Amino acid sequence: MKRIFATLAVFSNVLMLAAFALGWMIDDPAVRDAAVQRLVAWHFLTAVAALMFAALVHAIVLTYFMGTGRWLEETSRAYSLGTRFTAEGRSLKYHTLPWMAAALLLLILTGGFGAVADPASPAGAEGFAGIPAATVHFLTASVTIALNAVINLLEYSAIDRNSRIVQSVLDEVHRIRREKGLPV
Repeated sequence: MKRIFATLAVFSNVLMLAAFALGWMIDDPAVRDAAVQRLVAWHFLTAVAALMFAALVHAIVLTYFMGTGRWLEETSRAYSLGTRFTAEGRSLKYHTLPWMAAALLLLILTGGFGAVADPASPAGAEGFAGIPAATVHFLTASVTIALNAVINLLEYSAIDRNSRIVQSVLDEVHRIRREKGLPV
């Protein structure tokens, strides 16, 4: 799972950086030049793809923890291993969940502020507290990209630790099965 997650997380962050770079290249989105509007369209499509893919990556992590948590629980019960492994896996999951939720919230906020900053959008606004909407979108996108990368690192660390817990359970199961003369 670590290798799969790392690949998906890197691609997700590269996609966000591509959307950021495309947005950075737009000088004035209100200009009705075909080249500018094409750049705006590419920024929008790349940003939506990045948002959806980043959300997918976080959802995969949640699904992984749900699945391995259930496996740890059932295996620990079947082989009378106690609750140590299950409790440790559950703790990892619940320490990772708030970070995932924060990443998802930031992704949604960035997209929302992007819609507000778009001069063609009916949701447009002049700005917030004297700060132009485009600047708010830029700042939110910057924070989102940075924190999403950090959160991906935290998720990777949690996945790594969880995989070691799963391996410990497998080692215990193999030991018990060998002691009882069962196939391993």
